[in-house]
Amino acid sequence: QAQLVESGGGLVQAGGSLRLSCAASGRTFSRYAMGWFRQAPGKEREFVAVINWTGSSTYYADSVKGRFTISRDNAKNTVYLQMNSLKPEDTAVYYCAVRFSTLASTVRADYGSWGQGTQVTVSS
Repeated sequence: QAQLVESGGGLVQAGGSLRLSCAASGRTFSRYAMGWFRQAPGKEREFVAVINWTGSSTYYADSVKGRFTISRDNAKNTVYLQMNSLKPEDTAVYYCAVRFSTLASTVRADYGSWGQGTQVTVSS
């Protein structure tokens, strides 16, 4: 049974930074692509970033490109999302997810397990 636990969310002023972590257990996550998604109130869950199993390939939503960085430490079964220059529109619950494939995907339905989410609130 795969388990993902996010942490690092909180309240930050616009222009600030946060680093989210996602600790994985129960499977050998180093073999799989990992992604971050987010869901704002009243909106659909949307893709934010993904990293392939080796960390050699990353993809970002246009809305976060240049501000967010996804990375992973396979020895620790952990994936990170460094978020800089945060904007109020980044406010959402952030979820990490695992895709049981080595290949990255931006499609929500391609992901097999999800964490419980961590709240990020950016004040103006």
